[in-house]
Amino acid sequence: MTMLEIIEKKKWGQALNEAEIRFFAEAAAAKSVPDYQLAAMLMAIRLNGMTDEETTLLTLAMRDSGDVVDLSSIPGIKVDKHSTGGVGDTTTLVLAPLVAACGAPVAKMSGRGLGHTGGTLDKMESIPGMRVALTEEAFLKQVREIGVAVVGQTGRLAPADRTLYALRDVTATVDSIPLIVSSILSKKLAAGSDAIVLDVKTGSGALMRDLESSIHLAEIMVRVGTLAGKPTVALISGMDQPLGTHVGNALEVREAIDILAGRAGGDLKEVSLTLGGFMLMLAGKAGSHDEAVRMLEAALDRGAGLRKLREMIAAQGGDPRVCEDPDLLPQAPVRKTVFCGQAGYVSKMDTTALGLAAQAMGAGRLRAEDPIDYAVGYVLRVRLGDQVTPETPLCELHARTGADAVQAEAAIRAAISISDTPREKARNFLALITRDGVIRYGE
Repeated sequence: MTMLEIIEKKKWGQALNEAEIRFFAEAAAAKSVPDYQLAAMLMAIRLNGMTDEETTLLTLAMRDSGDVVDLSSIPGIKVDKHSTGGVGDTTTLVLAPLVAACGAPVAKMSGRGLGHTGGTLDKMESIPGMRVALTEEAFLKQVREIGVAVVGQTGRLAPADRTLYALRDVTATVDSIPLIVSSILSKKLAAGSDAIVLDVKTGSGALMRDLESSIHLAEIMVRVGTLAGKPTVALISGMDQPLGTHVGNALEVREAIDILAGRAGGDLKEVSLTLGGFMLMLAGKAGSHDEAVRMLEAALDRGAGLRKLREMIAAQGGDPRVCEDPDLLPQAPVRKTVFCGQAGYVSKMDTTALGLAAQAMGAGRLRAEDPIDYAVGYVLRVRLGDQVTPETPLCELHARTGADAVQAEAAIRAAISISDTPREKARNFLALITRDGVIRYGE
């Protein structure tokens, strides 16, 4: 068997068998064939697609291309949550401690931000002293002792995906459904959890901009996760505006702390409780979603979620005092309130542009090796559907320099439309996908 033979077969739209798919994944992990052959294979997959069985085989082969974490030493059913990426999406820092406070262990491996989307690890590293690189032994020990750990992926986790992901970015194959599914799920399966909750974003800040494409992606991920032996559910959530009001690493940690402390609510809280509810259900801690959400709300009310976050921060070397005093987080030297400047209704947001505005301030990166400024970003003071006046605050900028603030103000104003026509508030959830099918909300 050669890579050329496999490319030839997929070029004509034929289904590949397990041996051929494993050869491809192992070649990507070992870099034993030239990049141009891997790139040709990616384009053949992009143009001709894969069956669910092929996608499952590719996912498993990519999972097996490196280490697979063994979580069996941790009692209970371990449930992972994955978001397809967005702006102001700080759900992990809210729901991980909350779910753990309700008795379900959370052993989570997260990633860094790239482009317009933020990364959980970058947010966590804005906490002074916080470590996100733990040995597997330390990771497992922490979850056994306090019920929760959120760390970075090891270098040997799904190495085939690392090679293919980099090539997809430069070969216009990023939008291939089988490649998206296998990339996401191979890492989730390699991380060792027993069940998976997927948060598939849709809208102006999402990988998939329209609802039907998002549902199609979610359906395939649920089928593949189920075929791989992991109970999997997916929710389609809106990304037509930033999820949280805070955009930027330390600012997003502050918002998560405020929610856990009972000082804030809004869309980020609602989405976190909804996703966390499905995690508790799959973990066997609740018989219904309503019951699970009540458990999470009770944990919030008694401060258990904030205490668990404090424990996790302390266990990973961070300064737990940030939970009582968020001002200990990095602070930007320049702060400026920007006003709407006109009357009307907030009618549209380009969420990708809003993410890029924070990135340009230093809160994100263009390349994996770029440095991060943890302090900068902005607090968005309006939501879709809000009625505003010229004096209504639009956002509060947290910048490194005055010039950065001027640039960010222009970018944010350009990304937000205010019109004379009222519009409805944005919905947080549009559909639920399980192995039994699709439930559309609001129809």
